[in-house]
Amino acid sequence: MAKKTIITAAVTGAWPKKENNPNVPMTPEEIADDVYDCWKAGAAVAHLHMRDDEGNGTMDAKKFRKTVELIHSRYPDCDIILNLTTSGDIYATDETRLLHVKDLKPEMASYDCGSMNWLNMGLFLNSPKFLEECGKLFQETGTKPEIEAFDPGMIANAAYYVKKGVLKTPLHFQLCMGCANGIPGSLKNLLFMKEQMDALCPGSTWSAFGVGHSAMEVMYATIALGGNVRVGMEDNVMYSKGKLAESNAQFVARAKRVIEEFGNEAATPAEAREILGLNK
Repeated sequence: MAKKTIITAAVTGAWPKKENNPNVPMTPEEIADDVYDCWKAGAAVAHLHMRDDEGNGTMDAKKFRKTVELIHSRYPDCDIILNLTTSGDIYATDETRLLHVKDLKPEMASYDCGSMNWLNMGLFLNSPKFLEECGKLFQETGTKPEIEAFDPGMIANAAYYVKKGVLKTPLHFQLCMGCANGIPGSLKNLLFMKEQMDALCPGSTWSAFGVGHSAMEVMYATIALGGNVRVGMEDNVMYSKGKLAESNAQFVARAKRVIEEFGNEAATPAEAREILGLNK
């Protein structure tokens, strides 16, 4: 039986705007339609950020609720796993960052396991207090943390929070490669990150993505190493050099082709739930 590889579609993010690529979905209606297209193309997970009316990243719980409700009401056949960010606005308070998790109790949500400079312009803060509150809330809501690691120290942090009981094994990591102020995206660095994960958090499942020019290198390497992949306009607005992406589904379709050429199969949402150990 072919190995199943999970495709996550990161459709919006907190940064790219219509001027960067007019096809970036921004409103709840656009995001809902885009998620459905990605599901049809082969994505098992949708990672969601929200935007305010000016197109900036926001942690507005009402925007999250409206988007989730639109996905379910417009597309009742869509069983995609919804993975909601907790880090869509670096200026949001800790409380605001968790309101939508308390409200919607999503199957998955992001857990950024450390602080860092962000895009050479600000601070992306995830204090010990916030990480403890976040981990405990996820246990209460039955939400699977997607542990986003932008450098190897964040993997070590995750191991620490397992020891404290804040995180429960098996963990699931998203190795974030090539983000400004994080570890650069390369095969060598991906191998190092995976080695650290295997040593510090054995038995974990994992996914990875590369930003910008590292996207294809990281995707090919991740599939070859047995990981799962993330694609979408949160990470890249260009489909290839000099060519804007037409849609997030275009990224998903390419990932599915690469997975199948390698000899694997894209996991369905039901198969992804089994792989990730989701309760819902």
